[in-house]
Amino acid sequence: MFNKILIANRGEIACRIIKTARKMAIKTVAVYSDADQHALHVQLADEAIYIGPSPSKQSYLLGDKILQAALDTGAEAIHPGYGFLSENADFACQCQQQGLVFIGPPVDAIKAMGSKANAKNIMQQAGVPLVPGYHGEDQAEETLKAEADTIGYPLLLKATAGGGGKGMRTVWQAKEFSQALAAAKREAESSFGDDKMLVEKYLTQPRHIEIQVFCDQHGDGVYLFERDCSVQRRHQKVIEEAPAPGLNIETRDAMGVAALQAANSIGYVGAGTVEFLYDIDGSFYFMEMNTRLQVEHPVTEMITGIDLVEWQLRIAAGETLPLAQQQLQLNGHAFEARIYAEDPENDFLPATGVLSLHQPPLESRHVRVDTGVRQGDEVSVFYDPMIAKLIVWDEDRNRALQRLSQALIAYKIKGVTTNINFLYNLCTHPAFINAADSTTEFSTNFIEQHQQKLFITDTDFNPQDLALAALTTVLQQQKTKAVVNSNDNYSPWQSNNSWRANESHEQLLTIILAGKSHVVRVQQHNQHQQFTITVADNVFHCTGQFQQEQLIAVINGHRFSAVIHSDNNDFSVFMHQHALHYKYATPDTGNHDNDASNSGFNAPMNGTVISLLVEPNTLVEKDQPLMILEAMKMEHSIKAPAAGIVIEFYCATGDLVEGGVALLAFEATEE
Repeated sequence: MFNKILIANRGEIACRIIKTARKMAIKTVAVYSDADQHALHVQLADEAIYIGPSPSKQSYLLGDKILQAALDTGAEAIHPGYGFLSENADFACQCQQQGLVFIGPPVDAIKAMGSKANAKNIMQQAGVPLVPGYHGEDQAEETLKAEADTIGYPLLLKATAGGGGKGMRTVWQAKEFSQALAAAKREAESSFGDDKMLVEKYLTQPRHIEIQVFCDQHGDGVYLFERDCSVQRRHQKVIEEAPAPGLNIETRDAMGVAALQAANSIGYVGAGTVEFLYDIDGSFYFMEMNTRLQVEHPVTEMITGIDLVEWQLRIAAGETLPLAQQQLQLNGHAFEARIYAEDPENDFLPATGVLSLHQPPLESRHVRVDTGVRQGDEVSVFYDPMIAKLIVWDEDRNRALQRLSQALIAYKIKGVTTNINFLYNLCTHPAFINAADSTTEFSTNFIEQHQQKLFITDTDFNPQDLALAALTTVLQQQKTKAVVNSNDNYSPWQSNNSWRANESHEQLLTIILAGKSHVVRVQQHNQHQQFTITVADNVFHCTGQFQQEQLIAVINGHRFSAVIHSDNNDFSVFMHQHALHYKYATPDTGNHDNDASNSGFNAPMNGTVISLLVEPNTLVEKDQPLMILEAMKMEHSIKAPAAGIVIEFYCATGDLVEGGVALLAFEATEE
């Protein structure tokens, strides 16, 4: 076994690997950039080596620097984690040339699966079922378009070197093809330095099911059951679970055999994941093979009791597989929810900031938190905005799902916008709860199909939600109100019931829900938290009181409880079936600049201008893309809010822009 390994990665996966290495008495070396000099993985490792500036292209993607760090510290092997250099065949080859063990598959296996097109050709020869598509070398637009027309629409454009949803576009009809191809190729070139595309038939109701495989250097291989990763946004996974709900044993075995067949066809060694699309008719098709550890590997660990990183280390050191196929057992059910710094209500726009509060739920045999951050750390623009992976386990799916919803409520984060409320709404949605009984609703389109319940919009909100928001706000104000101006407990100025001389005890609150302001009238009747709350034409008779963070409320005779998280004027209300996020707009005291002469749009965060899509002084339509900004590995389209004219761009293609700066001046020609 190795005495010392270097971890060529950062964040939660570096911390995860260090945890297992420490358990196995293996010393660890971390690498870090400027942004990560105080990071958790640096603190946990036995040693740490500085490798460069914050951008990953100047640090974590520099194989030469990482190799030198390994040699300088006497490391015998390099664990690449996932992302960065984990599937870089040239880096794996360099490790071998320097006498270092690459804790991953052989170079030839990485090369074989490194191109999606080449991988599909290999799988076709190996007899693994494929989705109909074009995987050829001719990349001329007219060739790709002709193949697309033959395959039929809808279809999927995918970068052959892609992953994580990068360089991927769905094309619903022929007239969209050219624009989608240009966007996919541009994103692929930016992410992978390779803009080659493949074209596939788009299955309208597929599930994304993947098989975890392990192979040793002695010719033996096993599959460790499956994970369902169907719940996605932008082709990136949101919640994963194991085993897949409703999958019968025969299909599980058939998928497992096909996955091992795929691995054996390329002489695979180590941990790998074979991903399939599972159609509503029960058929399944090879999609791709990831030649590394997956982000969602913890759910497999929870249902098998196996430390997959330990298996990686043992196999890389030349040991045989610890267990044979017949010795593997599936126990219970597990979920993983990815906690991101992002704004689901704003097209999942990544967020940056300092974690002024980071308080995960308590860990136990049922709850696990994999993270690479601590309270006070910064979520920067340079890397993926994932804060943590929340993993839960229980004896069956329903109980595990209850664990997940309760753990999400208990997860407290302040300082950045997160997707916790969205995850809660998702995992408490009836269609998700009943996924095992559904053959049509549970698919990779789940979020799009149920977005009306997952996202509260300004057109479909429930007026009772506004009443609850107003009740929560008033009670929170009373709870925290400072005593001022008098020590006389009988003074009306000390009252928390909206007292006014010769007037009814009422106030108007402005609640911002789904980006729209709503004025709510709140009348308090006495000191016992009894209120009449009016939302437009709806009248609600309410009472409520706080018990620590829990609100006990009665609205029009319906008594229920909710858990409240608040950060200044931002509130999250977790109820039984959904979470409500809103903001309370403080009264306008006139102490701000109302100059609206600058009609430019502001950059949502630090990023790079990829493309300006229109010429200045050109008439544009509502929702027409005006420019493309790249930030945190993702492209963001800046669109016109109404028909109008772009007066001027304040930046050029290739410029780096800071969050909050004006990008352009726009003049609307309609309201």
